[in-house]
Amino acid sequence: MGSFESMLSGGHPNSLGRTVEVVDLVLADRERLGELFACYGSADPVVRLRVSNAMKRIEAERHDWLVPLIDPLIDDVGRLDQDSARWTLAQLFQRLADDMSEDQRARARRLLKSNLASATDWIVLICTLETLAEWARTDPELDRWLVPHIARLMADPRKSVARRAAKVQARRG
Repeated sequence: MGSFESMLSGGHPNSLGRTVEVVDLVLADRERLGELFACYGSADPVVRLRVSNAMKRIEAERHDWLVPLIDPLIDDVGRLDQDSARWTLAQLFQRLADDMSEDQRARARRLLKSNLASATDWIVLICTLETLAEWARTDPELDRWLVPHIARLMADPRKSVARRAAKVQARRG
């Protein structure tokens, strides 16, 4: 059995490779979660993409295991210049929101706002918009900040982005 980094490398960048096998190994031994998380530091963007996929799968099975990783997700993964990390963080933050402290939630909100304001990748835009819109339901300041971004995204030439922004706007009432 090789290291997780070697298990997650190679093959077509859009394939899962051995991601499911790595997830199964981590689920069988929680002590290996740190080894998997450390692969976010890999120089290989395919490895980092697959780590993101693995983290979402682990969260779905063992949500409580990712709660102690909230700070490093915000502080370390949040610094990665990789779209797959950005959209995965938006999804994970939405799932982990109830477990975040006020400080963690504020830091995650700042990161997501920055990502929404600067991202060009359609998946990053959609996932980040969804999470921020959900949080804005109970945060009037965030809701006000989000209004011009929803309008901008409703005018996006990509139909998937524009439609999602319109749905978010419709949910706002």
